[in-house]
Amino acid sequence: MSEDDQERTEQPSEKRLREAREQGNVPRSRELSTAAVFTGGVIAVMSAGGGIGRSARDWFKQALSPPRSLLETPQELLPYFGHQILQLLLTMWPIVLVALATAVVAPMAMGSVQFNTKSLTPKFDRMNPAAGLKRMWGSESVAELVKSVLRLLFVGTAAGLTLWSGTKLLRSLVGMPLEMAMSQGVGLALKMLFATCGALALLAAIDAPYQKWNWKRKLMMSREELKREMKESEGSPEVKGKIRQMQHQMSQRRMMEAVPTADVVVVNPTHYAVALKYENGKAGAPIVVAKGVDETAFRIREVAEQHKVAILSAPPLARALYRESDLGKEIPVRLYAAVAQVLSYVYQLRNWRTAGGRYPAQPAVEVQEFADGRPNGATDGAGL
Repeated sequence: MSEDDQERTEQPSEKRLREAREQGNVPRSRELSTAAVFTGGVIAVMSAGGGIGRSARDWFKQALSPPRSLLETPQELLPYFGHQILQLLLTMWPIVLVALATAVVAPMAMGSVQFNTKSLTPKFDRMNPAAGLKRMWGSESVAELVKSVLRLLFVGTAAGLTLWSGTKLLRSLVGMPLEMAMSQGVGLALKMLFATCGALALLAAIDAPYQKWNWKRKLMMSREELKREMKESEGSPEVKGKIRQMQHQMSQRRMMEAVPTADVVVVNPTHYAVALKYENGKAGAPIVVAKGVDETAFRIREVAEQHKVAILSAPPLARALYRESDLGKEIPVRLYAAVAQVLSYVYQLRNWRTAGGRYPAQPAVEVQEFADGRPNGATDGAGL
């Protein structure tokens, strides 16, 4: 096996990608999830900020004004504080709900939402110190370092520009009334949050395609792996050959079982044999129930003789039937007249066997062997 065969130069097959997903190996972008959750939280704060603020104010009033009965029953302090914490969480439920929803939607955009238990299976190879050192100094660590630098650069730039543009506003807050100062300060904070959302979205737009490309890169296959997978999917030539052989044997067995039901076997007389069956009222024309050449033709004649099926020698007709008809199908229209002569002879022969009388003369069946007009006896490579 050459060294080139070991290089992973081929794109991963659909089977390899599907198996990777089933094992929990899917593309993931933490930057996309972070941007989605952060942006969703900001939008939730803006949409439900008034209600959250009022609920928070009422909560603070209640939390900072505990009932005097707690002084007399200290054992009630713990349940009281637990109840207050629960109330605070209920106050923040819109933000929590939006954060959970975006945490699910973000992986869906990457096509990496997979629910399976294989992801929860512990992988002890990750505890290998050598593998850990390799990860620390590998390409993945370099990529994470680059992302950290870009995150700091993007978020820092967005926040810095927002503060720079609001420098005059910050200075004027000192001389403003309290309500106006709070309103202006909240507006500046929201601008900074939106700028941060934009910075995180820009980083996610870079990271998500990279993670998908890197995921496929890790799953790339060598030519030898691709050949082996194709061989496993399609089956080895030996197995396929064995299956074809068994299918042929079964087909031959079924065909031989149908010969006793035939009305007549038209022969070459030695190289071709075609067994025909006609059921009046059930089929429009005689049906081919068996056909073959050489050894198969000999077996068809042998079975026909054992079951006293009429055998008629008509070489051009036998060859034409073999070439142009299919098993289980009606004979070609152009051969109707010739086959009608054969069946008429067969019915006369049956009548003679039961009623006696004059032995029927075998008809001289005249038929054009080839549909394209070639003379009878011409060879086309199908047999003698």
